[in-house]
Amino acid sequence: MDISTGTGEAAIAILPAIGDTGILVGADISPEMLESARRRVNHAGFWSVVADGQALPFQTGCFDAVVCQLGLQFFPDPARGLGEFHRVLRAGGKASVCVISTADRAPMWGILAEAIARYLPEKRGVLMTSFSLADATRLEHLFRSAGFRNVSVVRETRAGIIENVEEYWEAIEVGIGSIPQSYLLLSAAERRAVREDVKTRFAPFMQIDGLHMSLELLIGSGEAD
Repeated sequence: MDISTGTGEAAIAILPAIGDTGILVGADISPEMLESARRRVNHAGFWSVVADGQALPFQTGCFDAVVCQLGLQFFPDPARGLGEFHRVLRAGGKASVCVISTADRAPMWGILAEAIARYLPEKRGVLMTSFSLADATRLEHLFRSAGFRNVSVVRETRAGIIENVEEYWEAIEVGIGSIPQSYLLLSAAERRAVREDVKTRFAPFMQIDGLHMSLELLIGSGEAD
């Protein structure tokens, strides 16, 4: 099962691994996100379900694996969510989550979040939720408290090149995710100011072939007993 499947990015990566006879359930609390996922994935083995990750509408012990990519940090109660992941897994089934590290180790999002927060100080808490599970010790404790064994939390860094700042802003303007959604709440003048601020702070990452950005992630995993 892919929880917080969003637009289906993780589902596309998972489906080849489960073969022609496997089923991947994509669960998300947002019907709009699921509609985007259905259009993007377009695979007979992908079943989409509107569901709250903290109260999954499935029987106990009915899944072989649970994956949650960049979703758990947005749960009001991550511990409850991991408890549900454990509940729906069969004995020996595995859960794996991916969360963003600290804002400074995810500059493509951290810089933008800080820039927006200057104009929407009341939204700072929401903006910083993206980095709320950056403590590896806490994430490991959450897994163990939910009943998982063989728990592992590792840090991994992904690096890539964005051809230009305009390409970066095209993704933000779509409004997918809490930080882009907050950006769209700004007035036109405030958006221009945020863009200029971010452009200035992106300067150290700019090279001849584009923006060289890195993103540190925490990958947590555990096995159900």
